[in-house]
Amino acid sequence: MGQNVSSTMLAVTEGQYANLVRGNLIPLHICLAGLTWILYDYFQTLESEIRFIWPQKWSFSKFMFIWIRYYSIALLMFDVVQIHVFARPGITTNNLCVAMDTIIRVVGAVSLWSVEIILQLRVYAIYGCSKRIAILNAILFAGSIAGFMWILIFNHSRRAGAIAAVIRLPLPGCPSVHSGIEWAQWVPATIYEGILFCFALFKTFQSATDVWRRKSGPSLYSLLLRDNLIYFFGIAILLVFNNLMVVNVTHIPWFSYGPFHAAIGITTTRMLLNLREATASTVIAKMDGPVTSTHWGTPNSGTLIGTASNRHDQSLGLEPMAFRRGQAQTDTETETETETSPGYGLTSFGDVDRRRALADLEVDTGSVIEFAASPPKRGLGFAV
Repeated sequence: MGQNVSSTMLAVTEGQYANLVRGNLIPLHICLAGLTWILYDYFQTLESEIRFIWPQKWSFSKFMFIWIRYYSIALLMFDVVQIHVFARPGITTNNLCVAMDTIIRVVGAVSLWSVEIILQLRVYAIYGCSKRIAILNAILFAGSIAGFMWILIFNHSRRAGAIAAVIRLPLPGCPSVHSGIEWAQWVPATIYEGILFCFALFKTFQSATDVWRRKSGPSLYSLLLRDNLIYFFGIAILLVFNNLMVVNVTHIPWFSYGPFHAAIGITTTRMLLNLREATASTVIAKMDGPVTSTHWGTPNSGTLIGTASNRHDQSLGLEPMAFRRGQAQTDTETETETETSPGYGLTSFGDVDRRRALADLEVDTGSVIEFAASPPKRGLGFAV
């Protein structure tokens, strides 16, 4: 054993050995930062989860939120345990490191694919539940998975040789070495994410132009588009950075997948919570003047009504939204209640194409897919 280590040390220069040790120590510490980050965010947003997610009936959207939320935390815990257990002397072997390298990539890809399913549904929604868009995105999604698996299999056999060359060195864990076309591992997912981002970017520009022409206020539809643009771009940047860490010419050290897994989980859960909170407790009004007071119902009440009062009653043109729990109204059915100050009618609109959205996607009432399918021009009311 000692002779094997000595011969391996002779084949590796002192500088190369120092780089290998440094490459193993960085993930050893960074993965803890990733776990701390996601746990901190979890407790920061737990109240919002309890308030806006837990009361919902079980549905596809609720399942995806719970899955991404807790799978991401479990994934970070797995990263930390695996890296620190393997850092113990005598644990790692060539076959074990090669197998674990593949497993880490697959479990990380499952997290990313889950997020991309959510992003596909959001693109499907903002394009009016277009089946052509859905089919195109599904084909591209399948292509990105196929590309990922092909690169994974191609690199697997080559990883064994690269790891075997330095596995006998006294390193804390599996050696952090890159081989084959490992740099291309996340390229298919990055390309697909870029396509989704372009879909969202086009619709955002289109919506911004319409809003500018109408000079109307913000809406939940514009909130959806804004979130799509921000979060799609953020995830695409994460994938690009992940690729740059593997490319040796950038000299960016390998941080492990911990920060990547944490960022993906946090970004997606905050995206979903942000929209859920907006649909449950925000009154969005179209107005030409200031609103001096606003009142909300509780998120769990039967009806969430926003009211406002201002001495310039006749000039504001305020059209707040009423959020109603229960059965959706038809296009011809509206409900109006008037506050004590004249000029403020609170109207619940039933002009969302609920049937089409719910037929194509198994989502609960109150989901983004429901109301984003065909945004109305003057206001929007929906069940929550």
